[in-house]
Amino acid sequence: MRIAFDSWVLSSRLRYQGTYVYARSLIAQFKKVATQKDNEFLLFTCPRAANDANSIEGAGGFEPLPSNWLRRDRIWRLAGASFAASRARADVMFSPTSSIFPWGSVPVVCTIHDVTPVVMPSHSRRVTMLQRTLLAAAARRSRGIIAVSECSRDDLMERYGVSKDKIAVVYNGYDKTVFNATPPDAARLKALCQRFGIIRPYLFHHGVIQPRKNLQRLIEAYRLLLARSRDLDVDLVLAGPLGWQYAAIVNAAGDGAGSRGRVILTGVLETPDLATMIHGARLVVVPSLYEGFCLPMVEAMACGTPTIAANASCLPEVSGGILRYFNPLEIEDMAACMLQALEDAALRDELARKGMERAARFDWERCAMETLHVIGQHARNGSN
Repeated sequence: MRIAFDSWVLSSRLRYQGTYVYARSLIAQFKKVATQKDNEFLLFTCPRAANDANSIEGAGGFEPLPSNWLRRDRIWRLAGASFAASRARADVMFSPTSSIFPWGSVPVVCTIHDVTPVVMPSHSRRVTMLQRTLLAAAARRSRGIIAVSECSRDDLMERYGVSKDKIAVVYNGYDKTVFNATPPDAARLKALCQRFGIIRPYLFHHGVIQPRKNLQRLIEAYRLLLARSRDLDVDLVLAGPLGWQYAAIVNAAGDGAGSRGRVILTGVLETPDLATMIHGARLVVVPSLYEGFCLPMVEAMACGTPTIAANASCLPEVSGGILRYFNPLEIEDMAACMLQALEDAALRDELARKGMERAARFDWERCAMETLHVIGQHARNGSN
């Protein structure tokens, strides 16, 4: 079975986004099993495009396939990928995102992580319209769809009338070599805290700084927490790149300058540093309004750091209902949930233990094998 792999999401500008991590993780797993069951993977590359697929080495059954179409972003997504797959005589094309317009004779299996462009846009109006167009096309024209949670599957069925039989739910994995219960290097943690001026225990959140993450309310809840608990002295650390409409969040973080407690924005952290900061946190808070899977929440749980989350979208589903949850629209509820976790050592121990147990269920190897099975079901030359 010849499988064309749409590498558009490996654009270097998307390097710190969840879909990029997803694609790189699947590629690593596919390379391990490329020769099994006579599979042949073709990864599109283009030296003239700023795409990290160019740096991925080939292996037996997994080969880079140059295509100049990849450097033309919009053309690639609207027709170029399908044309390239057809020229390569692929039996099926796999796209790790919904940023594709399935076209031509090669069947497409795509992963639709969520319906963010419809329910909570994260880009300009022009970009959002293109995203919505591609999302609708991917949902309706793909031969098969992979959803990363039951929540995302249900959203697709409701928004686009997609048949349940067309959608397979395959949960993401996470990097268990980095995000695990191994105690952090004390010297590394100390150096990171010194780098960012962190001198107190801290609450932690990691992800793109954008409205969907609900960070403005988190900052307000944090300040309410400090106002009502005079003996509590903790900082709030927000790690991640600046995304869409971040100015209000950055301004909110700076509004309390000089008051008790600080909101610290670290910017992007390399993966080992991120894991170290998660380990060092007193509590991880996930207040997001909408997610498809929420890899940051799973990474925090895997590290054994007590984690609380919003009772929104897929968060209770993915976390297995074992965390403490709050209404993400209610600042008082969020503050009360944080206070409960901070004051109750037994609860923190429970959250840490159950979080690690739940996170252990998610695995990139399992994700890749289940994904490959779905791809095989929709290939032109039979199933896998």
